[in-house]
Amino acid sequence: MLNIAVILGTTRPNRASGPIGKWVMEHAAKKEGWNAELIDLRDWPLPFFNEPQPVMALNGEYSVPLAKEWSKKIAGMDAFIVVTAEYNHGYPAVLKNALDYLYAEWTNKPVAFVAYGNAGGARSVEQLREVVGELQMHDIREAVHVMAPWFAIKDEAFTQGEVYEKKLGMTLSQLDWWAKLLKDGRDGK
Repeated sequence: MLNIAVILGTTRPNRASGPIGKWVMEHAAKKEGWNAELIDLRDWPLPFFNEPQPVMALNGEYSVPLAKEWSKKIAGMDAFIVVTAEYNHGYPAVLKNALDYLYAEWTNKPVAFVAYGNAGGARSVEQLREVVGELQMHDIREAVHVMAPWFAIKDEAFTQGEVYEKKLGMTLSQLDWWAKLLKDGRDGK
């Protein structure tokens, strides 16, 4: 089984990542061989990273107890789907902080993106690709870019179209392929 985390990368009230993340989870839960889990950054109120040493030098010895739990949670995952907004041509600070708290726990694992905003979150994903590359993650080429999601969310449900369904299917298929390959590599197979 592959452990797949769907990470909600925003924490503000009335966020679109909740309904969109639920839609992603419905699809991820149906994938054969996947154990999908929703990770909401609201449940992980990490303070801004302020350790006395760079994360790679800490060897898991965080001064913040929640960071140790965060480390264990992410270390147990084989792949990630990040659901993110676009804020002022970038991605949310809470997501950057969650990424920056760890290093080895992200390394050699694939990540896919489901983004939203006026430009479908494309600019936030472009910036995230640079960051996850530095973390030695493999970013999946396919992504889902939801244009103006506030028109597609009614009563906390995301009303997706055929195009989004198809893009999500392609994205999850690529993530599955890379997750298996990289898991074998990490396991020394």
